Amino acid sequence: MSGLLGVAALLALLAIGVPIGVAMGFVGMAGMCVLLGMEPALIKSGVVLFESVARYELGVLPLFLLMAHLCFAAGASRDFFTAAASMVGHRRGGLALATIAGCAGFGAVSGSSLATAATMGLIGLPEMRKRGYSTALASGSVAAGGTLGSLTPPSGALIVFGIIAEQSIGKLFTAAIVPALTQTLFYMAAIVLVCRIRPSIAPPSPRASWAERRAALFRVLDLAALVICVLTGIAVGWFTPTEAASVGALLALVLCAIRKRLTWATLGDALEKTLKTTGMLYVVIVGALIFAVFMSFTGLAEQVSSLVHGLDGGPMVAIIVITLLLLLLGSVLDGLALMLLTTPILLPIVTDLGFSPIWFGIFLVRTMEIGFVHPPIGINLYVIQSIAPDIPLARVFKGVLPFLAADFLHLAMLIAIPALTLGLPALLS
Repeated sequence: MSGLLGVAALLALLAIGVPIGVAMGFVGMAGMCVLLGMEPALIKSGVVLFESVARYELGVLPLFLLMAHLCFAAGASRDFFTAAASMVGHRRGGLALATIAGCAGFGAVSGSSLATAATMGLIGLPEMRKRGYSTALASGSVAAGGTLGSLTPPSGALIVFGIIAEQSIGKLFTAAIVPALTQTLFYMAAIVLVCRIRPSIAPPSPRASWAERRAALFRVLDLAALVICVLTGIAVGWFTPTEAASVGALLALVLCAIRKRLTWATLGDALEKTLKTTGMLYVVIVGALIFAVFMSFTGLAEQVSSLVHGLDGGPMVAIIVITLLLLLLGSVLDGLALMLLTTPILLPIVTDLGFSPIWFGIFLVRTMEIGFVHPPIGINLYVIQSIAPDIPLARVFKGVLPFLAADFLHLAMLIAIPALTLGLPALLS
């Protein structure tokens, strides 16, 4: 009962606009005060705070954020889109395909769904509208493509999950590579299918010359080399994730200088944004860990686990029930709030069912991504509508429907074939 009351109190605080980290920390401390007393609750919360901020692994967050902001300054977003558009823009729906490819490439340096959607929306959306694309397809492809930023390594969501769930961030990054690639292909397949059914919504653009293609591809070689170096180093064990983040931040600084984009103003802006975002995420992580400790004292996870085990049909039916629960919560909760609220409760249940925590991390981020484009919250949809306010929100919702269908198919495939997630880490280990 105390666990259920804690969850209800947390949802109430989120509903009135209290920041997620503050809300989770407050509910966790208040709950422990009720269960354990004031002094033990304060001592336990203080231990969690100092152990969290002192963790070596937590250094991965500001370093990857710094890498991302330096890559923003170097023009990564426009270069990825231009390279993809030069290769496939002449095909029907080619600019939408280029947007998805650009989101995948940019997601590999940003690690954020919202940043990817907002940045690529400013670049890809005007180009598609200028070429006569349907506003529904144009806005839907940007909103859906933005979700690739949450899963594509180095993903901020996977870093937060790894810290909260005490799992290897390197293994999570490696496990996310195949799902991110297949998610990209599913989105591209959705665009091809929609354009085949209704060719008029995505007219072809002029074909780029081979000289233009070579120049566009050459512009992303250094960015691609940076991403490949970081991810390969983590996957094969050359670097720990924190060391890889250090290497990535240094290479991004060098890349920015080579491209003649490095100024004191650029560096100061990147550092300022990194510190602001890092501070916010540290509050979120500490609050989530305090809430997780409170949940462990309530026994709510054990009660839910016994209910799940009591379901007829075995582990797969239980996972389907968990999936439906996450999709339902994802339609009313922000993605990060969904992850932080459900991880302490669902992770023990999933591991008891025999599933890998690494698989669950990818699965959870994937369902969280669907929440980014799932009505009524669908925060990516509102981001796109804020970029192009003349496009009615109903058009954005309509445009994302084919991508939602691709999302559900992809999620079902990840559940049915866990090797898509776990195969590459097992192979490289």
